[in-house]
Amino acid sequence: MRHILSILIFLPIALALPAFFFRRKNEKLIKVYTLIASLLTFGLSVYLYFIFSPDTGEYQFVEKAVWIKLINAQYFVGIDGISLLLILLSTLIFPVSIIASWNTIKTRVKEFFVLLLVLEGALIGVFCALDLVLFYVFWEFILIPMYFLIGIWGGEERIYAAVKFFLYTMFGSVLLLIGIIWLAMINQTFTGSITFDITQITVNSVYIPPDKQLFLFILFTLGFLIKVPLFPFHTWLPDAHVQAPTAGSVILAALLLKMGTYGILRFSMGLFPVAFIKATPYIAVLAVIGIIYGALLSIVQKDMKKLVAYSSVSHLGFIVLGMFALTQEAMQGAVIQMINHGLSTGALFLIVGMLYERRHTKEISLYGGVRKVMPVFAGLFLLVSLSSIGLPGLNGFIGEFLILADSFGSFNLGTYWYTILSTTAVILSAVYLLWLYQRVMLGPLDKEENKTLKDIDRYEMASLLPLIVFIIWIGVYPNTFLRITDKSVKKVLLNFDNAKVKMMKEMEFKKTEDPLR
Repeated sequence: MRHILSILIFLPIALALPAFFFRRKNEKLIKVYTLIASLLTFGLSVYLYFIFSPDTGEYQFVEKAVWIKLINAQYFVGIDGISLLLILLSTLIFPVSIIASWNTIKTRVKEFFVLLLVLEGALIGVFCALDLVLFYVFWEFILIPMYFLIGIWGGEERIYAAVKFFLYTMFGSVLLLIGIIWLAMINQTFTGSITFDITQITVNSVYIPPDKQLFLFILFTLGFLIKVPLFPFHTWLPDAHVQAPTAGSVILAALLLKMGTYGILRFSMGLFPVAFIKATPYIAVLAVIGIIYGALLSIVQKDMKKLVAYSSVSHLGFIVLGMFALTQEAMQGAVIQMINHGLSTGALFLIVGMLYERRHTKEISLYGGVRKVMPVFAGLFLLVSLSSIGLPGLNGFIGEFLILADSFGSFNLGTYWYTILSTTAVILSAVYLLWLYQRVMLGPLDKEENKTLKDIDRYEMASLLPLIVFIIWIGVYPNTFLRITDKSVKKVLLNFDNAKVKMMKEMEFKKTEDPLR
């Protein structure tokens, strides 16, 4: 399977093309076709999991070919354990999203499902690309299908939300592009030719002057933090979530936000280790603010989708804090928490979407006592809420525990106060999610509109059940997935050991030059 990654990237895109020639009236055929295409991609990613070797931190299934010879850009793809988990999450979420949209998308059905397949291929490309130009192409291409998903099939203010999403992320992309070009030109002084190969640039990264490395780090990291989004770059997220269709919200929360955290881990950390260490106090402060701020805003929300959206700001702050702790356990916790957040928050958006399709409102106050007419749905809702809170035995506990336990004594963070303050959000998450459950599911069934609600149907169960299986699986036996990332995380940390040695030598050199010392 020498070309398995290329097949994974382009299979959904290639299969999307014939769907354009389907007749519009054949809506069921279009849905079945796109579901089969996404399931084929998922099956291939599962096969990739079984043939992947977790005993090495090196990139595997590497493919390299000349692409744009003039600037030495290459079609260069490969994966490590971190990339593999995100690819598995991506290929799982898309069939789930297609099933969730089965009966909810009424207009332009063909275009909607075709865009989902195109978006899937581009996302897999982001997690496979090892050439900076190739990565940027996939990164930017994702904006197009996501813009249309929000702008055409979204809520009443969908155009505003789509434009805001596009402008925010485009601004971050411009910063990223400037950083890529500048980095390639600086790296030319070490190699004698321009290269966008991150494996080569990583080797030479410790020789980039600290002042230039800091500016490059800012350009790259700002672009990624906007996508995360970390406080104070988060303001586009609630609008996009509220206005997006259910599938759009699920994909946005589960996958698109992970592009930002993956970018920080793969590029900001790998290419600029010295600047990463120096910037840690500032980013850690923003992460802690985001953790607490997102949780507090979730408590006061009246709209269910906005509540879940702000909870993402809080949960993504935990992931960023874990990465900046620069310890093995905290970083593995951050990686597994990317997966956990995708599963739990994706499931929460599915649940909110199911309620919205029945009542056509996301206003919390208009519900109450729904458990009496939807008992199966209520049980699944409670399970997903507990997983997002971080109840032991479910997936959310594993990631949060690893992050908080190992960031407490992190040398790079320098103080335990980051961890102590962050733990308050664990309590706050229980407040806003259990309170949401209480106001929607429990209490008297006193509104006539709620008395006729039907329990979860087979399509809704089919979309929610795969996520619940992995929520329980990771909570009970997380080593299935943690072992995949162990060596990859160790390789990332090794680069920082080299950077620390360089920093210590620079400090000793400055001391010998300073006459006052």
